Amino acid sequence: MDTQAGLGSHPDVPVARRPVPEAEPGLVQRWRAEGGELVDLLTQVRERVGGVAAFRLGPTPTVLVTDPQAVQHVLARHPDQYVKRSHRARLLIGDGVLAATGEAWKRQRRLLQSQFTGTGMRRYDQRITEAARLTAERWAGYARTGRTIDVGQEMYRFALDAIWRSLTGHPLDDDTERELAAVQAVAAVLPTLPAGADAADARDAVGDDLARIDAVARRAVEAARSGPPGPDGPGLLHVLTDAATERPEYTDRLIRDELVTLLAAGHETTATTLTWLHLLLDRHPAAREEALAAGEEGSAQRRQAIQALIHETLRLYPSAWILTRHAAEDDTLAGYAVEAGTDLLICPYLTHRDPELWPDPEHFDPRRFTTPNGRPTHPGAYYPFGIGPRACLGLQFALRESTVLLEHLLPAHTLTLASTPTKTQYGISVRPDGPIPATLAPPRT
Repeated sequence: MDTQAGLGSHPDVPVARRPVPEAEPGLVQRWRAEGGELVDLLTQVRERVGGVAAFRLGPTPTVLVTDPQAVQHVLARHPDQYVKRSHRARLLIGDGVLAATGEAWKRQRRLLQSQFTGTGMRRYDQRITEAARLTAERWAGYARTGRTIDVGQEMYRFALDAIWRSLTGHPLDDDTERELAAVQAVAAVLPTLPAGADAADARDAVGDDLARIDAVARRAVEAARSGPPGPDGPGLLHVLTDAATERPEYTDRLIRDELVTLLAAGHETTATTLTWLHLLLDRHPAAREEALAAGEEGSAQRRQAIQALIHETLRLYPSAWILTRHAAEDDTLAGYAVEAGTDLLICPYLTHRDPELWPDPEHFDPRRFTTPNGRPTHPGAYYPFGIGPRACLGLQFALRESTVLLEHLLPAHTLTLASTPTKTQYGISVRPDGPIPATLAPPRT
């Protein structure tokens, strides 16, 4: 780790302002010529320059931030100086809380915050459990018939059902599931759109899918306003429609944007994490057995061991592999001068793979999260959902639904994968690039 960077992040340690060390231009030129992924360039910049490193992709200076204390400085200590200008998924989520900025973001965040902590989370426990139970029943049927499944699609189906129940109070039906496949389709296209594409051109590229999403959202909002509550009672969507009666900013469009934001963020990241976890368990079967042996069904020990599987998966494949910020004013970051107008890329993916923070970082080892001193304690060393005021609202929801599903599936089934993807897709999230066909062994008796 860059020692000077670490020292400079403490506000009471005086360090002279110096220019941020910059990667040699030839590094970027070679990367462009080879047509590599952005993660390849960032990895080389981090290895050659350090945890706070400058490089140029265009006229605007860019700084890569992976040093834990610098990460905390940007995301947690000075969020008003390092601002979010736009979200890559704005075409899909509009002005939802992920993309909102300034006072609008503060109002939207405040409304939703209570729904994802404490009492608010307990409201969704039964809905998550029902979605997990239904998945377990479906898997038992697959095991009996020997049917081949796609692990990724199964995880998407579960996560979509869990968030749909939580939003609407209704289980996910087949028609809605088919229509909401458009969310995945749009999310997959967004990273491929040219950086300079205007809104009209970008919308034309995914117009039909957006129309399908809008239609589902419109029906859900109408049902929340005029129909009876679902079998599980009112959902998160009712919180939004109720807000509209007192807050004029909650127009039909903003309610749609919040609904789609919660839908997209509430199932895509969880499904991707669970998919990676199944791939990792296929490569490391002993980790599954260790988790199940940690305690009896329903015990705190087993739950902790299962959550360690999830956390280690998130270390290797964080929900948001890269976070973008913009320096709104001049600042000193880790002793380096960051000028107003600088773009920053904060990269959990690389922080989590720093060998000075995480020994043998490429190895899947859930015991990092169950043994004393198994992981670094600095908040900027592990942040799969971000840190600070813009950390993901759904952190507890995602961990809860992942844990409940694995409590249902891991004791009953082992997967035999017919093939595994050979590439990784670095888009809005980090995803396996391809299907994962598998069969299930019969449930244990």
